[in-house]
Amino acid sequence: MSRFLKFLLILAALAAIYLFIFYAPAQASFRYGAPAPHLSLGQRVLYAAKLNAYGDLLFAPLNANGAPQAFTLPSGEPAASTAQRLQEAGIIANAPAFLDYLIYSGLDRSMQAGEYTLSPALSSVEVARAMQDSTPSAATLVILPGWRMEEIAASLPTSGLSLDPAEFLSAASNPPPTLNLPPPALRMEGFLFPSKYVLPRETSLYQLLDVTARNFRQHISAEMQAGYDLRGLTLYQAVTLASLIEREAAQTDEMALIASVFYNRLAIGMTLGSDPTIQYALGYDALHQTWWKNPLSLADLKIDSPYNTYLYAGLPPAPIANPSLQALQAAAFPAESPYYYFQARCDASGYHNFAVTFEEHLANGCR
Repeated sequence: MSRFLKFLLILAALAAIYLFIFYAPAQASFRYGAPAPHLSLGQRVLYAAKLNAYGDLLFAPLNANGAPQAFTLPSGEPAASTAQRLQEAGIIANAPAFLDYLIYSGLDRSMQAGEYTLSPALSSVEVARAMQDSTPSAATLVILPGWRMEEIAASLPTSGLSLDPAEFLSAASNPPPTLNLPPPALRMEGFLFPSKYVLPRETSLYQLLDVTARNFRQHISAEMQAGYDLRGLTLYQAVTLASLIEREAAQTDEMALIASVFYNRLAIGMTLGSDPTIQYALGYDALHQTWWKNPLSLADLKIDSPYNTYLYAGLPPAPIANPSLQALQAAAFPAESPYYYFQARCDASGYHNFAVTFEEHLANGCR
């Protein structure tokens, strides 16, 4: 072999080595970003070459129309196992390619354990980057039926919303007139409509109050308003009555019957005698760590408060809780009954025994 030919061969080999060592990493760096700094030169070259060989695979979604799904990343799971599970779940197309990208970029070392919502409409690169932060982009606030404002405030720290409970209570106690609450409402109690709210994490106090108030309005149908009108109640009074029904009824299918008892009492000027109104007036029970003290003592029943429906006839001055749609409907469409009394059954079923006379009511007591 001539010296010239040997020179050409050496030159070609050097060119190939140059392309492999310098061009491949440069091309991968252009497409995928810089390699992880902890990789050796050999690893950088190897994984760069692999990524270049995949072409557009890692940038193409598996299914552009695919629906998001939940994916759990447990603490300490190897990246190879995660990649395989993602492929089996139908989120990515190629587990080995995904793993190579994770190692090349160093993202295999920074994936966070947690709950994710991932979609096959994301590319593999987007999935890998999404798994660097398990904090959801949206917060979920659940307002349970029958909660008072303080209970809602206490749930804020676990909702994902960046709202201070004390500031929430202050805002809910002095809502802006733009919320269009039914007069003479001065507070949000009763109008923080129970539901599951999925909101941006940066939702402000006003935005939260606004969305709950609008949700309340949207659930008051013309038929319900007609029902309140027929029974001589304003919307505000109806919400107040519904809050009593909500706190008294453990079973939804009894709400209309409980409403009938309250209406029957109101019709003859009889006190409503509702324990939840006493509980509301008493406030927080530190001993049992609840806003709804139970059982009540005889002294509790004598508390001098406008909310004490044992002492004062008619509705309390304001709602005592935030009622559900079912309670609001019961206030609009009560059952027809002869009953003036009810008390919880002794079988822990949550249902009540109803009575027409006080004597029957006493006979229904537990022995």
